Amino acid sequence: MTEKILVEVDGPVTVITINRPEVRNALDKQSAALLADAFRAFDADEAARVAVLTGADGAFCAGADLKEMAEAADYQAWATSESGPTQPLMSKPVIAAIAGHACAGGLGLALWCDIRIADETAVFGVFSRRWGVPMSDGTTVRLPRLIGMSRALDMLITGRPVPAAEAESIGLITRLVPAGTALDAARSLAHQVAAFPQIALRSDRRSVYAQDGLPTRDALQGETDLATEARSREAQPGAARFADGAGRHGRFDGDS
Repeated sequence: MTEKILVEVDGPVTVITINRPEVRNALDKQSAALLADAFRAFDADEAARVAVLTGADGAFCAGADLKEMAEAADYQAWATSESGPTQPLMSKPVIAAIAGHACAGGLGLALWCDIRIADETAVFGVFSRRWGVPMSDGTTVRLPRLIGMSRALDMLITGRPVPAAEAESIGLITRLVPAGTALDAARSLAHQVAAFPQIALRSDRRSVYAQDGLPTRDALQGETDLATEARSREAQPGAARFADGAGRHGRFDGDS
C-alpha cells in the first residue's frame, strides 16, 4: 500500500507530503494520525529547523475524507484532539506549499502553518458547507484572525471558492508564485529561515502567537520574557558579527 504521508529530510528542512492524490489528498483517520505523528517527530528532532507541508500531484488537501466519515460519525475534532494534525502549535516554523485545492480541513491545515506559499492553481474554500460538515480544525478561529471577521464570515457562510489571486489580496496566503513552483519556493524559503540564529527566531514567533488577545502591557512583558534566552546567548555574538562587517551592502543570508 502506498504510504499516505511522506517525510523527506533535506538537511535542516523537513518536507512532509500528504500522499493520497486519488482523493485530492483528503485525510482519512489513519493519514490524519500519521500526519500528526510526522509533525511531532519534526518538532522533537533537534536537527530539524523548519518544516514544509505540501500535497502530492497538484493538490494540497481536500479536507477530511467524507467517504470514510459517511460510514462513522465519530470523527476527531482536529484542533482540540491531542492526536489531531492541527494541535498543538509547533515550536518551530511550518511553511505550507499549496497547489490546487486547500478546502475544508485542507484550508484548516494551511491556516495552521506560519507561512502560506501558493501557486496560481490554488483554490481555497469551506466546501464542506454543502454537506453540513462543521469546521473542527481551527478554521473558525484562525481565519478571522488572519483576514478579518467580515471576509472570514463570507467564506464560512457561503462556502464559495477563493482563487489564489484573491487569497493573496486579502492576506489569506503570504506569497503567490507561478503554477508548479510552490514547493520549490517553500523549500528555498525554509532553507533561508533555517540558516538564521534559531533562539531569537523561535522566541519572536512564539511571542506573536502568545500576544493574541492579551492586554498590551501583558503582551509586552511576554515578549520580554520570551526574549531572555536570545538576549543572553545570541544577541551579543550577532551584534559582534554585524560590527565585523557581516550583513553589509544589503546581504540577508542567515548566519553569514
